[in-house]
Amino acid sequence: MPHCEHDIGTEELAHLEMVGSMVYQLTKGVPAKVLEKEGLGAYYTDHAHAVYPVSAAGNPFTAAYIQSKGDPLADLTEDLAAEQKARATYENLINLADDPDVLEPLKFLREREIVHFQRFGEVLRIVQDTLAEKKYYVQKPIYENNAAY
Repeated sequence: MPHCEHDIGTEELAHLEMVGSMVYQLTKGVPAKVLEKEGLGAYYTDHAHAVYPVSAAGNPFTAAYIQSKGDPLADLTEDLAAEQKARATYENLINLADDPDVLEPLKFLREREIVHFQRFGEVLRIVQDTLAEKKYYVQKPIYENNAAY
């Protein structure tokens, strides 16, 4: 299970890079006055045309977004929720876009979130099944003087 989460986590960082690259390509060369008129003045003031991952509300990306409790049921449930939230965000972006060069990567990213959701769901079922199995405990026979068999 941890291997699955790390692979998907690495891919999620690549998604962040892809979206950042799209934003960079869309804003590259746009004059500061136009960015300000379109509501991006504060972003431009702090970052110019650089890629700096922030939410739509301007909140910078932080590791606090990555929930981890060390409990497989809690962590996988959090992963499932994160995938659905990302899918919904991509769908919202798709609804806002009309450029095919923007729409196609967004559709790809949305599909990856769906696949990740499915994989996490499969792993969650495996973990739940494993936890539900009857446990058997074997005790070694006790010999005099703790001698080995």
